[in-house]
Amino acid sequence: MQRSLLNLGIQSHYGVMAKGVTKVVAVAALSIALLLSCSVTERENADHSYHGEQVTAENQPGQADQELLYGVIPADYIEEAGRVGRNQVISSIIMSAGFSYQEALNITANIEGTFDPARVRSGNRYIFFRKDESAQRPSYMVYEHDRRLSYIFRLKDDPAVFDYQYGEDYKLKFISGTIESSLWNAVANAGGNTLLAIELAEIYAWNIDFFALKPGDHFNVVYEEVYRRGDSDGIAMIHGALFNHAGRDMLAIPFRQDSTTGYFDEEGNSLRREFLKAPLTYTRISSGFSHSRMHPILRVRRPHLGVDYAAPAGTPVVSIGDGVVTSTAYEAAAGRIVRIRHNSVYSTAYMHLQSFGPGIRAGVPVKQGQVIGYVGSSGLATGPHLDFRVFRHGTPVDPLRVESPPVDPVRDENRERFAVVKEVIVPLLISAGIEPEGASLLSPQ
Repeated sequence: MQRSLLNLGIQSHYGVMAKGVTKVVAVAALSIALLLSCSVTERENADHSYHGEQVTAENQPGQADQELLYGVIPADYIEEAGRVGRNQVISSIIMSAGFSYQEALNITANIEGTFDPARVRSGNRYIFFRKDESAQRPSYMVYEHDRRLSYIFRLKDDPAVFDYQYGEDYKLKFISGTIESSLWNAVANAGGNTLLAIELAEIYAWNIDFFALKPGDHFNVVYEEVYRRGDSDGIAMIHGALFNHAGRDMLAIPFRQDSTTGYFDEEGNSLRREFLKAPLTYTRISSGFSHSRMHPILRVRRPHLGVDYAAPAGTPVVSIGDGVVTSTAYEAAAGRIVRIRHNSVYSTAYMHLQSFGPGIRAGVPVKQGQVIGYVGSSGLATGPHLDFRVFRHGTPVDPLRVESPPVDPVRDENRERFAVVKEVIVPLLISAGIEPEGASLLSPQ
C-alpha cells in the first residue's frame, strides 16, 4: 500500500506550523532538536592547528601586535608566488630564492615527522615572503599542499618547518529539486553540491532504486556543507530529507542511539537493511581481500579483491540480500559467476560456481537467502571454493569490512527524543517557503 505524508495526515498536522515559522526560529529549533538527538561530533574551536614546531607572535619580538598570515608571517611582508615544476623538490624551490645548496639542506634537515618531501605535488602553489623590497632573500616560504593544509618554512633565524591547518566553516542549506534525467543533474540544477546526490543515494539505497527514478520524482533536503578557505569541501551531514519516488513520500530523519547516527522513517524504522554475514556455510576462509596476493596457480602477485570461502563442492550459495541478477555467465578465470545488484550502491559477485541455482538468470529478482548457485571449482581454481566479492559504487571493498549502520528501529526509551527531532525537521522539509541557509549547527557560534 502506498504510504504518503498526505495519507498519514502529517502534512496537515505540520503545515500550519511550518508556515508560521521564521528562518531564525527554524534554525534555532533544528539546532535544539539535533543536539538532543545526534550529539553532533565535537569540533575544535580553533580556526587552525599546528603540528611540528609551532611559531607564534608571542615568541617573535615585535610581532605580538601585528596582523599575521598563517598565524606567523607579518601581513605587511611582500609576497612572491610560484608553482611547483615537474620533478621539482622543496630544496630546489628554496634554492631558487637565492639560498645555497647547503643552506637549503639545513632548512629541510628537520622536516622529518612534519613534512614528507615526496608529497610535493607538481602544479601546487608556493609563496615566498620578503620583509621589504631591499631584502635579497625571503624570510618565509609557504607550500600550499591542499585546501586543508599548508607547510610553512622559516628560512632565516633558526630555520624550522611546521604545518598550518585551515579552519572549517559550516553552512546550513535547504534545497528542493525535481528529477528530469538523474539525481545528480537534479541536485546541480537546484544549486546544490553534487556530492549531495551520492549522500542521498547512500541513505535511501535500500528504499529507492536510483536507476529507476522517474521524471517528476522530487526531494527536499536540509544539510550542512563544510567550507575551507571559502571553497566547498564536501557534505558534513544531512539533517533531514524527504524524497518522493513514484508518488510515495519517504522521510529520512537522523537519530543517534548506541553511539551511532542512523536514518529513520517517520515511524522510527531504520532505512537500512542488513546483509547476511556470509553467502554460505563454509569450512574456513582460505584467502582474504588483498591488493597483492601470490596467486596459487599463476605464482605471480596480483590483487585478490574478494574473500575465498572453502567449502565442499555442491554447497548451496545464497544471495546476501534482496536484489536483481544482472549476469550469469562463464567468465574465464572466474568460472561460472552470478552478479547481483542489490541497490544503487551495493552489488555482489559469486565466482567459481559448479552450477547456477534454479531459475537464476539475468533480470530475475532474488530474495535474501535465496540459493543462486553451488560451490565448485570452475575457472582458475585449485579446489572447490567460493570467491565472493562486494562492490560499493562499482569499486571492490572487503566483504569482511562492509560498514553496517544500525538496522534496529528507534528503541522505546528513545521515542520521546526522536519525536522532538521529527516535530522540527518535518516542517522544514515539507515547507518550500523556509530556507534556513547561512547559519551553522556544527561550527561554534
